[in-house]
Amino acid sequence: MTATPLRRGLSLLVGWLADRGIPRPLRAPLYRAYSRAYGVNLAEVRVPLEEHPSFSAFFVRRLIDGARSFPADPALFPSPCDGTVQSIDAIERDTILQAKGRPYSVRELLGPVGADVALEGGTAWTIYLSPRDYHRVHTPVAGRLVEAVWLPGARYSVAPKVLAARAKVFSINERCVMRIESAHGPLFYVMVGALNVGRIKVVGVEQASSGTLAQPRELALGDELARFEMGSTVILVAPKGGPRPEGRLEPGTPLRMGTPIGRFAR
Repeated sequence: MTATPLRRGLSLLVGWLADRGIPRPLRAPLYRAYSRAYGVNLAEVRVPLEEHPSFSAFFVRRLIDGARSFPADPALFPSPCDGTVQSIDAIERDTILQAKGRPYSVRELLGPVGADVALEGGTAWTIYLSPRDYHRVHTPVAGRLVEAVWLPGARYSVAPKVLAARAKVFSINERCVMRIESAHGPLFYVMVGALNVGRIKVVGVEQASSGTLAQPRELALGDELARFEMGSTVILVAPKGGPRPEGRLEPGTPLRMGTPIGRFAR
């Protein structure tokens, strides 16, 4: 399923508006108003507000050093991004849950990526990024990025009320699926687009190069991997033998990048 002309047109319009330059004297007041409305922590922003020339630039703002950290314990599996837990699911009969008990296919979600990997008995973490969150996402493991595939699709909203009403959203929306090979095995990283969210950027990889990377990218724990230019959802998929859920992370639990969400078997 592809995005309807109306949804695609609206997303393009929002993106165009977000890219428009803002006169320098207006930038700080506008960003402060946005931050009050959505709860953005401006104390974490690396550069002065007036140095962000557009809302797009402010949306993907970088943070000051030390604003986020990853655990030193190599057995812990950290969140790759800020956000809110939507679900943490065991993969059973190729399905995980979208919301309100609505199952969907993991294979459909991943498209052609990982067809060689048995996923039954693995785990999927679904994390929603709201307008307040830091929108750059980082790698939760050291390894190699070997594949990045952009999949066309719809642009349905990923708001909870929409997810509860529709049979499928994540597996039919536009998305980018990445595969990281690590010492713990493969990890699949899905960045789901949504209404007004049509730009998913992967560091060092152009969308035109979608597929297996000619030169895999070496990744250290915490390296920046990609970003949303507007907010949406990240889904991490680990096969059996990979990380398992950590603690009691219920739906609705807020996360900061680096917060442990799982644990590797020793």
